Amino acid sequence: MKKDPIFALCDQVRETAFSLQKYHRHGHAEKVYQNGLAHRLRKQGLQVTQQHPLHVYDEDGTILGEYFADLLVEGQLIIELKACRTLVDEHVAQLLGYLRSSRIEHGLLINFGAPVLQVRKYALTDPNSIDL
Repeated sequence: MKKDPIFALCDQVRETAFSLQKYHRHGHAEKVYQNGLAHRLRKQGLQVTQQHPLHVYDEDGTILGEYFADLLVEGQLIIELKACRTLVDEHVAQLLGYLRSSRIEHGLLINFGAPVLQVRKYALTDPNSIDL
């Protein structure tokens, strides 16, 4: 049985994040992990954009604001990074908002700040069905 490409990509990112956290441990600023993960993923041949702009639109198409996703990988996976003690509901809401605004279906929430790496995957199958 062949694995869905997005799940293979998520596994690759998770393994790379684990390797990065194993080497650097916790305690650095979020930007260090962002730069490190982007660097390691690019070395593997992946297309990675840091601080990728995402517009938030009203229902009539008016731009209401802009987010900046930490990483966009292969144009199909948003990665939101944290360097905090633990992930909380506000972090999940932030990633779901990014997915909804961008109409990108898959995202990873990764926390490098805990002693053990935290990785959560989210999928937004219907952008209009999520209540934040």
